[in-house]
Amino acid sequence: MNIKPRVLAGTILRAMKTFPAVVVTGPRQSGKTTLCRMLFSKTHRFVSLEDPDVRVRAKEDPVSFIHQYRPPVVIDEIQYVPDLLSYIKTKIDEHRKAGQWVVTGSQNFALMQNVSQSLAGRAAVVSLLPFSYAERMSHASRTKEIAEWLKGLTIPDESRPRLSLAEWMLRGGYPEIASRKTVDRQLWCGSYITTYIERDVRNLAAIGDLSQFERFLRLCATRTAQVLNLSEMAHDIGVSVPTAKRWISILETGYQIYLLYPYYRNIGKRIVKSPKLYFNDTALTSYLLGLHDRQALMQGPSLGPLFETMVVHDVLKRFLHFGQKPAMYYLRSRDGLEIDLVLELGGKLHLVEMKSAMTVTAKHAVSLQRMIRELGSQIGTAIVISRSPNSYRLTEQIVNYNWSDALAA
Repeated sequence: MNIKPRVLAGTILRAMKTFPAVVVTGPRQSGKTTLCRMLFSKTHRFVSLEDPDVRVRAKEDPVSFIHQYRPPVVIDEIQYVPDLLSYIKTKIDEHRKAGQWVVTGSQNFALMQNVSQSLAGRAAVVSLLPFSYAERMSHASRTKEIAEWLKGLTIPDESRPRLSLAEWMLRGGYPEIASRKTVDRQLWCGSYITTYIERDVRNLAAIGDLSQFERFLRLCATRTAQVLNLSEMAHDIGVSVPTAKRWISILETGYQIYLLYPYYRNIGKRIVKSPKLYFNDTALTSYLLGLHDRQALMQGPSLGPLFETMVVHDVLKRFLHFGQKPAMYYLRSRDGLEIDLVLELGGKLHLVEMKSAMTVTAKHAVSLQRMIRELGSQIGTAIVISRSPNSYRLTEQIVNYNWSDALAA
């Protein structure tokens, strides 16, 4: 498999200059191990706790284990033996030197509990999600952090290489399935979901009926890009609301969903206060929706929600892979005002609307125009990202971008 550069690589190397430890989290199969091997194969030892024999030694005699694998070292899949973090803390305090420890883990909540207790102030914590579109197109070195991205979005003078939307959505961003066309998509997605439920979910929480949890997972896929309604979802699956809330937390913890919360500051209207739910990856989402070919995807009712899911996650990756906290929201008022994505940066609001249509006119930007009129100088950027073949200006203040032009920048 051709190893593609990752934007997070620069963030990790920057953190290694000042922090004794770097913790790399992210969903299973997002490329954490590959990235660490690529960055540190010549400078650090590498030990994986996924190996049962290694894991047993680490659990039974952590002092000897830490002594055996002296820094600089990469410890992969730390969630299997989270108690090791306390011993790493001791070693860091004995000899505080930058760049000595790299730790990876797939389960954010379980891992972060121990990190916050043991490595607070000693570790930089970064997240690696599946490929962004720019990474998939091998543009990692040219990818701009979010503020520069918003400033630098321009209407391209000439066409650039593009991946078809259907292929990007059906195969998603997980490196193995995205980079290797020979990998059977349905088999890979099915195996991923089974592995996630049977391994990660069992480790995170005591769930008696895993088949019921899987039905809940599929229900979440059908609700991607919708406002979260726990009562309705609990009723549909036959569980209590507290159970549904706990399961949502588990899925968020395991990086399988992202909750986008509403923006409310400076908006003097009654707004919807529940978050919107976005499934993690369009390959898994489309698989769970039973969409397995281009025609079913592009001509079906799920195209709009999947398109919105794709863009929201690509923006999220741009924040996280540069080591920044996402300043992302949506806005929906009870009097009809709706903005898909609101980014709060540098004291300005940047507005993004997603349209899965190929023909986009000024009438598709009514909400953007209304926000510009009402908030004036508070608005920094207002754009539409759509399936239009080309990028062009809709109004003096609003530009429509072809999705590939926007996400590849």
